[in-house]
Amino acid sequence: MGHATTTIFRRPTALQETVTHYCPGCTHGIIHRLVAESIDELGVRERTVGVAPVGCSVLAYNYFNCDFLEAAHGRAPALATGFKRLRPDLIVFTYQGDGDLASIGMAEIVHAANRGEKITTIFVNNAIYGMTGGQMAPTTLPGQKSTTSPNGRDVALTGWPIRVSELLATLATPLYLERVAVHTPRHILTAKKAIRRAFEYQVKGECFSLVEVLSTCPTNWGKTPEEAERWLQDNMVPYYPLRRFRTPETTAEVR
Repeated sequence: MGHATTTIFRRPTALQETVTHYCPGCTHGIIHRLVAESIDELGVRERTVGVAPVGCSVLAYNYFNCDFLEAAHGRAPALATGFKRLRPDLIVFTYQGDGDLASIGMAEIVHAANRGEKITTIFVNNAIYGMTGGQMAPTTLPGQKSTTSPNGRDVALTGWPIRVSELLATLATPLYLERVAVHTPRHILTAKKAIRRAFEYQVKGECFSLVEVLSTCPTNWGKTPEEAERWLQDNMVPYYPLRRFRTPETTAEVR
C-alpha cells in the first residue's frame, strides 16, 4: 500500500522561483516570504501591485510573482497613492528600507499616512544604508559605527535616530501601525501575523497600514549572521521596542 503524503512546506505562489541577490544572513528573504504567504492566503495575488524602493530591495520585482512598479528614491508611497486612487480595487503595497523611507522619503510616508491612503507599507529597518556601502541612516543607533560615522553616531552632531512608527502614531489618520522583528522563529511568527493583518485591513478597505520590521545587515554591520541576530536583540529592540501602536479597533498608545 502506498503512503499518503502531506505537504507541510512549499514556496508561496506569490514568490518567484529564483535566487535572490541578498547577502548571507540578510533577513529580506524571510520578510519577502511573509509578504508572499499573506498575499496567497488572502487570495489576492492576481490583483496585487507592489512598489519597489531604491535600496537593497530595489530588485524586489524580480522576486515577487505579482505586478510591480519601481519608484524613484523615497517616492514609493506617492506612486502607490496614485495607483490605488486610480484602481481602488487593487491591493497596493510598498516595500521600503529605512534609508529610502526615513530619509529622502520621509515626506512621502508621513503625508500618505496622514491622508489615510488605503495602501500597505512594509518598512524594513536595519539601521544602516545597505546597498550603497553601509553609511549612517536616520535609524542608525547612537554610537553605532558606519562608513560615514567611523567613530560611532554622535547624536550631538546628527540628532537621535528616528522612530518612524512612533512618529506616525502621533497622527490621527493612520490606523494600523506595528513594529516586529524576524531574528528568531518566535519573532517570525509574530511578524507574519502583523503583515497579514496589515493586508487584511486593506482588503477590507479600512485604512493605511504600516508594519515596521527590524532586520539584520551582517555585511555592513561587520558581523556574522548569528552575531547580527544577537546585536539586533541587544541593541535595536531596546531602542525600537516591539509593539502594536494602533489598530482600527483600539486607541493609539502614544508616548
